[in-house]
Amino acid sequence: MATISASNASNLLLITLASLLLMLGTSTAYEFRVGGENGWSKPDGNETGSYNQWATKNRFHIGDILYFKYVNDSVLVVDREDYNKCETSKPVREFTDGNTTFQFDRFGFFYFISGLKEHCEAGQKLIVRVMVHPEVLSPSYAPSPLPNGDDGLSPGSSVKPKSNGAAKLIAGSSSSSVIM
Repeated sequence: MATISASNASNLLLITLASLLLMLGTSTAYEFRVGGENGWSKPDGNETGSYNQWATKNRFHIGDILYFKYVNDSVLVVDREDYNKCETSKPVREFTDGNTTFQFDRFGFFYFISGLKEHCEAGQKLIVRVMVHPEVLSPSYAPSPLPNGDDGLSPGSSVKPKSNGAAKLIAGSSSSSVIM
């Protein structure tokens, strides 16, 4: 019967701990504050960009969080058709607490609109594309390519990872916050 020496046991423990730290370090989640200091609000025409322009400047991944701060409004998660029509009567999910966090649990597209139809029609709506890391893609789960044929994932992609704003750590993970 083989025995493990104290030296070998120490080496095995160090290798195991190092492996765990590497795995934890690669699962970074970010918190994105939608609307920045203004929060989730009806556009008044003085904005420098729309919610969707902001979203295209960031890369979202599974585990990332959107933070919505709002007053006298709500956030609806809807399907694509209801997003396009600003249809507020049948949301997939509805948030009304004024201080909403939404964590992405899958890759693909997510559609958010204001619960007030007139706010949505004025531009208070957001599409987020959650990316998946290329190493975990299999052909059957690959997202649809962008309109220009770029999948946003290949090494020569014209879509580059970006984020803007300040960062903060989220308890329990090595994550940051990005503010619009």
